[in-house]
Amino acid sequence: MGTSADQHLRTDALRASIRAAGLKVTAPRLAVLQAVQDNPHSSTEQVTAVVRAVLNGSSSQAVYGILAVFTGAGLVRRFDPPGSPALFECRVGDNHHHLVCIRCGAIRDVDCVVGEAPCLAPSDTSGFAVLTANVTFTGLCEECQNPPSDAIPV
Repeated sequence: MGTSADQHLRTDALRASIRAAGLKVTAPRLAVLQAVQDNPHSSTEQVTAVVRAVLNGSSSQAVYGILAVFTGAGLVRRFDPPGSPALFECRVGDNHHHLVCIRCGAIRDVDCVVGEAPCLAPSDTSGFAVLTANVTFTGLCEECQNPPSDAIPV
């Protein structure tokens, strides 16, 4: 666990990022950004649970609204894995992608091809100016590929 001084610096950095996005710093906004930063790839429900532990009485609707504002402001990124609720993370602006395990649900970030952006060059843009692409790789994580020999099959 970090020291009080470390936590103070971290909180100041979160406040600064909220202000830099042109938003007013409030306790709920600070709690939501802290929750997403500490728990990447979290659903709104997971973020709400973390925020409620800090700010008792916070509503799900307030968290939904803050996440929407933060997504629009570029502070958080919304990620919609197949068969899952929307997830949120603070890693923004780099067009990274995700690996998702279809058995246990583990999620890992994966960088786009270094030096190129082939995922940003569709065969037909239909007149769209492409800004980003969301690529999700699905499969089995290492642990699910190699379960312990005494594990019960799923």
